[in-house]
Amino acid sequence: MNTKKIVFILFLMTINGIVFGQKQHQKISYKDDFNGDTKNWVAEFENPKTSSLQIIDGKLDVSSSAGATIWFENKLSGNIMITYHAMVVDKGGKTDRVSDLNAFWMASNPANENLFTQNGKFTSYDGLHLYYAGVGGHDNSKTRFRKYEGESGKEIQKEYLDQPHLISGNKDYFIKIIVKNGLTQYFLNGELYWEFKDKTPYTTGYFGFRTTKSHQIFDDFKVYKIK
Repeated sequence: MNTKKIVFILFLMTINGIVFGQKQHQKISYKDDFNGDTKNWVAEFENPKTSSLQIIDGKLDVSSSAGATIWFENKLSGNIMITYHAMVVDKGGKTDRVSDLNAFWMASNPANENLFTQNGKFTSYDGLHLYYAGVGGHDNSKTRFRKYEGESGKEIQKEYLDQPHLISGNKDYFIKIIVKNGLTQYFLNGELYWEFKDKTPYTTGYFGFRTTKSHQIFDDFKVYKIK
């Protein structure tokens, strides 16, 4: 066997080892395909009488007439990857509005071990510790990443105002969030929107879908443990 063939075989073995190694280093901790009920989720609606959380056609359907956070009930910790599909509905419904495909993650309340005590209004979360993605916020005019630090504030770490970083109605989005060794990343349809290296990282907390006056559909939610 000549040298070129040996080098090529070693190259293939290396690539396969990397790929298979990545797969081995990802283990699903939680998943919800929304074919059952909403028992894994805690809803905080600003206007609960005119908002709803339902399973429709095997998807999580969130219709909110004002602010809303839908918390995943399990506390997360360590190095993790969160993935899910989302769609902002724009079909003329009462709550249909192309805006605020948002999320909280690694959220905790320094003043209360029970996190689920807010009322859905955006300002009611100001005292929490968390990371926040606001995608297509302010009537789909801004996309922002913040770190909430309780009484110390919620500084904007990065902001986009250009059309490519805003959202469209009735479009399937795949979101991936990574928290690893003090680094948090947010991907939308494969594009890295934010990469934030935190000097004082949040390593444990809760995940929540976040929106305001919008109708959104979620599917195929997964949380992985990663190394």
